[in-house]
Amino acid sequence: MPLRRTVKYAIALLALLALWPSLQGARAETYPTNRITMIVAFAPGGFADTMARLVAQGLSERLHQSVVVENHAGAGGNIAAGLVARATPDGYTLLATTTALAINETLFENKPFSTDDLKTAAMVASSPESLATGPDNPANNLTEFLKAMNGKVINFGSAGVGTGSDIEAEYFFKFLAKVPAQHIPFQGGAPAVNAAIAGQIDILAATLGGGPAAQMQAGKLKGLGIAADKRAAVVPNVPTYTEQGFPDFTASSWVGIFAPAKTDPQIIAALNGAINDTVKTRDVQAKLIALGFDPMAGSSAEVDKMFHDEVGKWGKMVKALNLSIK
Repeated sequence: MPLRRTVKYAIALLALLALWPSLQGARAETYPTNRITMIVAFAPGGFADTMARLVAQGLSERLHQSVVVENHAGAGGNIAAGLVARATPDGYTLLATTTALAINETLFENKPFSTDDLKTAAMVASSPESLATGPDNPANNLTEFLKAMNGKVINFGSAGVGTGSDIEAEYFFKFLAKVPAQHIPFQGGAPAVNAAIAGQIDILAATLGGGPAAQMQAGKLKGLGIAADKRAAVVPNVPTYTEQGFPDFTASSWVGIFAPAKTDPQIIAALNGAINDTVKTRDVQAKLIALGFDPMAGSSAEVDKMFHDEVGKWGKMVKALNLSIK
């Protein structure tokens, strides 16, 4: 190639690179101009899917573009997270997931992505982890339950292995209550709840929101404690761990919306504002509270800090329990 032509190409490339930030900014200012896809990390029907669809509807109304929800369940949420982490960072591919994203950063030894590959756009809602037993158990709280067990091995059940409920309960029994316990995993939350109601396990470890809260209200489950800093409005008779002598320990399951890490901050801010506005509506708040979830809101910087704090907190528990999945 002649030298003159090479110089022309070099000058054109430098000019394009100089214009790139302004081109990116222009795209952010007009966002969105196309359909948005929200990938849910879990199967349809669960609380992550339910909240993702509430958010998708709110985003569509506020950003004036259609938002399509797709479910890509598997590998504890890692399949969906990997898809979004590798997506073009233009705000048109989003991830709706749960606390599993924070847990998996430490729990899984080999993942094709890191939480550094994702940026928190918003947090939607959270619900504390809880411990409950069947209605025929005479214990009314954790103190009474632990006293009645008198050092016997506690069989506790939860949905799956390596979930927030499993890790929180194992950490509670081993490091806080300092009592022997054995985990009984179930293929889903409903079978674990049914086993607790029938007295087939000593205690149930589960996120309060959704099934457990409704069963406690109906008297089919007896809530013994929640891992929160205050009692839950949906079951105000269930005491916190702190009230029962286990202070400074909280654990919750939440739903958050994420984008690829290099997404323009203006786009992240637009998503954050639209999602916060959606969650703040009276109708959405009523639906979340009825399910046993606390609505959440915060700036993009605040929710991103909260997420990374969660990565550290759950990572500490995973390491203490010496848990890992290859």
